[in-house]
Amino acid sequence: MASSAAHNPATAVVLTSGGLDSTTVLAIAAADGHRPLALTFRYGQSHDAEIAAAERVARSAAVADHWILDVPLGQIGGSALVGDGPIPDAAPTDVGGPEIPVTYVPARNLVFLSLATACAEARGIRDIYIGVNAVDYSGYPDCRPAFIESFAATANLGTRDGVENPETVSGDVFGAEPWFRIHTPLADRSKADIIRAGLALGVDYAQTVSCYRADVDGRACGRCDACELRRRGFEQAGAADPTRYG
Repeated sequence: MASSAAHNPATAVVLTSGGLDSTTVLAIAAADGHRPLALTFRYGQSHDAEIAAAERVARSAAVADHWILDVPLGQIGGSALVGDGPIPDAAPTDVGGPEIPVTYVPARNLVFLSLATACAEARGIRDIYIGVNAVDYSGYPDCRPAFIESFAATANLGTRDGVENPETVSGDVFGAEPWFRIHTPLADRSKADIIRAGLALGVDYAQTVSCYRADVDGRACGRCDACELRRRGFEQAGAADPTRYG
């Protein structure tokens, strides 16, 4: 865990998985003028090459604070991403469909955002960034705007900072600007738009890992849902795809 100097503390918590979306969000947070605290979770995911990718991304972005937290979602199970069943190949027409796929991890973003809020409150930080997307996404319910709005309200109702700071009125987060602000800058963007935005900010997508079945060196399978979304995004963005395939 890296630690920033006391005179230059982080001003935003950014959930950083090492994937394409979260790496773009890290760049957006910096462009917004923040000093990010990058927060990565080791949760028992089978594609743990993304942890190494998150470390590469944080170093490249000169992030002073990068925390990697262990969360035992793998012990709970319920997802192909933590070993409960195989990760399927995705037909292009199925990507982003209405059904919740087997790669959904129960309550993952609920848990991650709760821990991000705890980190933010402990550091006196108001702003939390997460790369959820409701356009080109895999059907996960915890990526929807309604979930993010509900979580933000809960975070401000259930924390000391949420109820004691002058920006709120007697803890009434619905009648005043809330203390904690959850930023979802990719929520309404297509994968192609996300890639274009990241390239404009100088993001090196060769450092990232999106594949659900990436090998230990981060090489992608080219067949899973995440690989298909990524491949299609670069194609539609008219940009060269730096993904390494096994």
